[in-house]
Amino acid sequence: MAAETTTLHDRLAIVTGGSRGIGKAISLHLASLGAKLIINYNSNSTQADLTVSEINTKFPSRAVAVKADVSDPVQVKSLFDAAESAFGSPLYIFVNAAGILDSSYSSIPNSSLEEFDRTFAVNTRGAYLCCKEAANRLKQGGGGRIICLTSSMAVALRPGYGAYAASKAAVEAMVKILAKELKGTRITANCVAPGPIATEMFFEGKSEEMVNRVVEENPLSRLGVPEDVAPLVGFLVSDAGEWVNGQIVRVNGGYI
Repeated sequence: MAAETTTLHDRLAIVTGGSRGIGKAISLHLASLGAKLIINYNSNSTQADLTVSEINTKFPSRAVAVKADVSDPVQVKSLFDAAESAFGSPLYIFVNAAGILDSSYSSIPNSSLEEFDRTFAVNTRGAYLCCKEAANRLKQGGGGRIICLTSSMAVALRPGYGAYAASKAAVEAMVKILAKELKGTRITANCVAPGPIATEMFFEGKSEEMVNRVVEENPLSRLGVPEDVAPLVGFLVSDAGEWVNGQIVRVNGGYI
């Protein structure tokens, strides 16, 4: 029975930032559960096409790539329109995995306003625009799931992550409120907040010493991998995950 309630047979899902890193692992996992996928990307069409090809090789006709900048409201609307027209079915799952991190790890006094604005444009404004659009689309379909990928850095509060941690903390507050505002719609809204995950974004700008320090600080003595996160998202967007709502689930191996 448990296995039955976690299937996503032909349910339509959008995964922003779905072509790389954690987003790609989530996309592959949702496809394995039976979902139909819109893989959103902003800049790397080659990577997006490779991810779509990988999914469709394993699960035929399951995925389509759609380019959109999540910080642009016009492009966000076009993304959702494209999703519904691609498969001819209403949206049921929205996963916001698009995000950026300033790889200079500058302290707040030494940081640039431009980098701050860029971080909030993608991580916070993007989440707001997508959650707003997703909530209104899912209401029309009679229910669904909204998941925002945030970060355990929102509570770890390490030096060098000022803008990034603040941008993710804002999303966590917003999603907890959204879950309450969606009362009576059968839509749930949650955040999944990974700790250090071995992705391109994590490694960029970090020395070997910095990476080793993170590994040593983790009780499990390793970095996480995207596949540590994807099954949790799969559960939360399934029927079995309905009773988890308005929560921040930290997936970090005890790092925080």
